[in-house]
Amino acid sequence: MKTLVLGLGNPLLTDDGVGVRVAEQVQTALLSGMPVECAEVSVGGLALMERMLGYKRVILIDALVVDQVRPGAVHRWHLDDLRAISPTVHSASPHDTSLIVALDLARRMGLPLPDELVIYAVEVSNVSDFSDEPTPPVAQAIPKVTAAVLAELAIEV
Repeated sequence: MKTLVLGLGNPLLTDDGVGVRVAEQVQTALLSGMPVECAEVSVGGLALMERMLGYKRVILIDALVVDQVRPGAVHRWHLDDLRAISPTVHSASPHDTSLIVALDLARRMGLPLPDELVIYAVEVSNVSDFSDEPTPPVAQAIPKVTAAVLAELAIEV
């Protein structure tokens, strides 16, 4: 099964880089020949959906900004969980859309979407300050999320 581990975010914006850091650690831990690709992106909506095409499984890792934040708390979701908390249609640009809308569009168009989408969301407190170091609670979550992703990958090995 071809799997894509996709770390989302900007590693120069403190906690926003959590997904990128996890993807880097997963890449380092992979054994040669495993049917897994690790990548890092800082896009959403349509561009993110396009990056997922052709894989059987995608594991996304991203920062989660919530009102009552518990920095470092980790959530494991599927698409329906994301659908429940992400009702918006547009992102920052009216020319783009949410990941959910993009995936629904791709499904209607018959594009080769993954059979399984797993999302690891890490609650963060700082995504606006320039720093290549995450806050301590988010830094502590990185090895936990990495271990969780590696455990998911072990199922297919």
